[in-house]
Amino acid sequence: MSTPDTAHPRFAEALRELGLDVEVRRFPDATRTAVEAAAAVGCELGQIVKSLVFEADGQPVLVLMDGSSRVDVELVRAELGAERVRRASAALVRETTGYAIGGVPPFGHRTRTRVLVDRGLLGHEVVWAAAGTPHTVFPLGPESLCEHAGGDLVDVRERAA
Repeated sequence: MSTPDTAHPRFAEALRELGLDVEVRRFPDATRTAVEAAAAVGCELGQIVKSLVFEADGQPVLVLMDGSSRVDVELVRAELGAERVRRASAALVRETTGYAIGGVPPFGHRTRTRVLVDRGLLGHEVVWAAAGTPHTVFPLGPESLCEHAGGDLVDVRERAA
C-alpha cells in the first residue's frame, strides 16, 4: 500500500521514479532518532536505518547504518581512500540531500552522492528508513534498499572493544 502523500514530496517522487510501492507510515511524534523510530514502529533497534552524511575530503558521502550500531569513521576513510572524514554539518546535510537531519531517506536526494551501506543491515528481513521527514518511515528489504540507494556494501560498523 503506497501512501506517498505522507512522505516528503521529493521522496514520494523518488518512490514513483523507482517504481517502488511501499507503505509510508506517519507518526504524530517525531522519529528523529533510531530509538524513537524503533519505539514508534515496534521493531528492533537494529532494523532502523540511520542515514548519516559525512564529509570525506570535502565531498559528501552517505552512510546507511543499522540503528543499534555506530559508524567507525576510520573504516569509512579507508574504504573511500580519503585523507579526512568527519560528520557533515546540518547545512551540508540539507544542501546535499534536501532533507533535515532526522528525516534523511536513503535515496531521493537533491544531489547524487556516494552511498556506503553497512553489511550489518543484511541481518534483517525488513529494515525501516526515514521517508524525508522526522515523522515518516517506510519498510524495505535491505538488499532492495541497497540497490535503490545505489550503495556499495561495506563493513564500516564500529566494533565493540
